[in-house]
Amino acid sequence: MVEHQIDHRPGNKARSRALVAIVVFLAVLGGLLIAQPDNLYLWIKALHIIAVISWMAGLLYMPRLFIYHTDAPVGSDQSETFKVMEQRLLRVIMNPAMMLSWGLGLYLAWSVYGFQGGWLHAKILFVMLLTGVHIHFSRAVRAFAHDGTRREARYWRLMNEAPTVLMILIVIMAVVKPF
Repeated sequence: MVEHQIDHRPGNKARSRALVAIVVFLAVLGGLLIAQPDNLYLWIKALHIIAVISWMAGLLYMPRLFIYHTDAPVGSDQSETFKVMEQRLLRVIMNPAMMLSWGLGLYLAWSVYGFQGGWLHAKILFVMLLTGVHIHFSRAVRAFAHDGTRREARYWRLMNEAPTVLMILIVIMAVVKPF
């Protein structure tokens, strides 16, 4: 059973499906940009929200994987399974979703708001901090992949809160626009 989880064939199929999904996403986006419908803003906003939800799902799940991975003995089948899960989550979901979130978000910030507004600057700052969390998680994936130094599970439980707090601040800035 464990061998199936770390087998590369299912990973290749998952990677291919994810690539097809990204290509379809980009094709829809490209079609919208070419067609320039009257409600283009709403389409871009919807695609941005979809990308953000995907990115947040990964950011909220990854520390849970780290917690369980920390408890798995180095070199065990369980540890090897977590390595594959972490790498797939990062490469197939989190990285593309982050890039799409940034690209669409910057497009909206420029085309709709002209990068004006204190709330927008605060939101971008919080998104930059969220990107820093993403980078931190990416480095942890590499460390786990090489059986490097592991932080305690308690650390990852605390780090699990960082994306949540930043998400709350980002949503408040985007919806309430307090300043």
